[in-house]
Amino acid sequence: MDNFALDHEELDPVLKELEVINKLLGGFSVFYDAFRRVELENGDSVCDWGCGGGDSLRVLERYFKGRGLDIRLIGIDATPAAIAFARERNRVFKNMYFSCADVLKNEFRQGEFDVVVSSLFTHHFDDDQWILLIRKMVYAAKKAVIINDLHRHWFAYHAIGVLTALFSRSPMVKHDSKISVLRSFKRNELENLILRAGFTHFTIKWMWAFRWQVIIFK
Repeated sequence: MDNFALDHEELDPVLKELEVINKLLGGFSVFYDAFRRVELENGDSVCDWGCGGGDSLRVLERYFKGRGLDIRLIGIDATPAAIAFARERNRVFKNMYFSCADVLKNEFRQGEFDVVVSSLFTHHFDDDQWILLIRKMVYAAKKAVIINDLHRHWFAYHAIGVLTALFSRSPMVKHDSKISVLRSFKRNELENLILRAGFTHFTIKWMWAFRWQVIIFK
């Protein structure tokens, strides 16, 4: 999944399976809970960094619509095939936009978005890259940054292995899902990284199934 040159034949089945896994394991509840504490108004924007196929933005669009909010939704990913997939998958949503960009290399304006979010994205970076990424996310956000990522735990590692062995047809999903758990975080590691990045106004919350919700407030 770290290969930005993946083509549609390789990537599309992976993105479809990841969406199913997110639903089964309650991954989107991290965002629902976070947006109870990060208030938005009509016309605000939410930008998803490392958006993949846009599944997080799609469920957030329905969540906001159910609360009478018209929110502009932007997805950014460095893989062209993922952006093409996201645009096709979400073409019915007139308030949703997708852009191909490398968030570590591309420049963003200060406060360009009201909220910057990411899902199962930050564990792809080493510590120095992680700190750079978070600083850029906070710089680009007016109100908050919301991170949804994995808790490194032996049970999560073995459970995702069993789940993907039973239900996945993708060798990439079977391999990368376990690697993602190994690359993910303990609470103290997240705390140390955020403090090293220079931020003190944040919360870290454990949520099922083996997810961390991180909110960095502006």
